[in-house]
Amino acid sequence: MYKVVGIRFKKAGKIYYFDPGDEQLELGQYVIVETARGIEYGKVVVPIKEVDEEDVVLPLKKVVRVSTDRDHVQVSQNIEDSKRAFELATEKIVFHKLEMKLVDVEYTFDRNKIIFYFTAEGRVDFRELVKDLASVFRTRIELRQIGVRDEAKMLGGIGPCGRMLCCSTFLGDFEPVSIKMAKDQNLSLNPSKISGLCGRLMCCLKYENDEYEEARAKLPDIGRTINTPDGKGKVIGLNILEYLLQVELFEDHRVLEYTLGEIEDFEKSSV
Repeated sequence: MYKVVGIRFKKAGKIYYFDPGDEQLELGQYVIVETARGIEYGKVVVPIKEVDEEDVVLPLKKVVRVSTDRDHVQVSQNIEDSKRAFELATEKIVFHKLEMKLVDVEYTFDRNKIIFYFTAEGRVDFRELVKDLASVFRTRIELRQIGVRDEAKMLGGIGPCGRMLCCSTFLGDFEPVSIKMAKDQNLSLNPSKISGLCGRLMCCLKYENDEYEEARAKLPDIGRTINTPDGKGKVIGLNILEYLLQVELFEDHRVLEYTLGEIEDFEKSSV
């Protein structure tokens, strides 16, 4: 068993696990940790717990220390400097006539690197841009191309439901979403109805998908012939969550609605 603590570096970012060492860390505390990017400032979002070896990626890096007031000031300064860096980088992009859109700029906590996040339709030759930025900021420069989902996560916004975007408020990772999920939930397949601000399928299609799949497995397929208390008929519609079936009877073409229990009870009694 390994003792770990979950740290998040952005509001709705991915949770990373570290070795808390001898630190008595509590939920909501800010800490300083060493990452692949260097020294970073993060928030404890999963309290100290023990996990099996197969549940963590070894070796675990240790939490360096609990943050101080001085660290908070440093983070605030980094945020302010990032805003100025964004403005300057935007001007440089226009100057070099690059087909790219700057989305966000981030200083690492120790200021050893500035990361510029951008979107673009294809590959961009930004070598001259990097040289210009390095000459101004005199530190390591990284330009990182991101997708439209990552852009929505960084910028935030209000979704079709009227709430703040899930990805920018609490979703740590993007899970695969498919058009089949929309079909299984009897949703309109109009792209404007099932797409988020990013233009991709809405993440919330995944939320209830397991329940729909479980319910769908218990119901007969549309078009199947079944026995009902009123005779044989064909399934022409389903209300999946309420386990209701619409059946067109062969004898008189009436369309009647049955619960799954009625069909199951009838089939059992007719055997």
